[in-house]
Amino acid sequence: MNAPHPLVRRPWRLAAEASALLIAVVVAFPLYWMVLGAFKPADEIESSHPRPWTASPSLDSFRRVFEQQEFGRYFLNSVIVAGSVVIASALIAFLAATAVTRFRFRFRTTLLIMFLIAQMVPVEALTIPLFFLMRDLGQLNTLGALILPHLAFSLPFAIWMLRGFVKAVPEALEEAAYIDGASRARFLWQILFPLVLPGLVATSVFSFISAWNDFLFAKSFIISDTSQSTLPMALLVFFKPDEPDWGGVMAASTVMTIPVLVFFVLVQRRLVSGLGGAVKD
Repeated sequence: MNAPHPLVRRPWRLAAEASALLIAVVVAFPLYWMVLGAFKPADEIESSHPRPWTASPSLDSFRRVFEQQEFGRYFLNSVIVAGSVVIASALIAFLAATAVTRFRFRFRTTLLIMFLIAQMVPVEALTIPLFFLMRDLGQLNTLGALILPHLAFSLPFAIWMLRGFVKAVPEALEEAAYIDGASRARFLWQILFPLVLPGLVATSVFSFISAWNDFLFAKSFIISDTSQSTLPMALLVFFKPDEPDWGGVMAASTVMTIPVLVFFVLVQRRLVSGLGGAVKD
């Protein structure tokens, strides 16, 4: 059967490319508007005739953000929370995915279904029970009240995704390693871990974004000790009901977005290969 003529395929290809470009513009426009608002002077932000550009960019909004007394502390807390969630979830998910894939034990299927059900429960529905749980554990107004819930919510997705990567590693490779004298621990960390590393990176990106951008738990579990607040809480300093500082809000949001973009750029290659492996599986 002859292949379609290039002129016949071109309109469909152009339509697909135009649709992709339109979707990209729609998705990127809020980000552009946020960055634009961070550089606009106050009179342009409060103008009744907003324009998608500025003739006189200003750094005043960023200056107010960095002059905020607790901003550095909020940033450090966010790094601690997001970093702890990423490292702990990757380690636990890797071990759990290996266990449910390589070992045969009772209620294994039930356990996997429970992971899936836990992923389906809305976070908002569990906020109040989690509040009482953190209170009983004595974790309110501590970073642990933010790390533990995010860790719990990121693990089901990470385990389900890594399960496919672990399953894709041939058991013959494991048997060959044992024949060569490798222990189970050596096979786990020196052979299996590097092979599933793209999947770990992919799950880590989602864990990092979820923990870094969290506002719900930070608002619910950090009640009185503001020194334990994270970066999203810094937005409340500029958002006042009577006189909101929209320039400060946009500048703080821009600063908060930069670490996510940097993290994504650093791991994008492994992220693409990880997602490709998950789809292939």
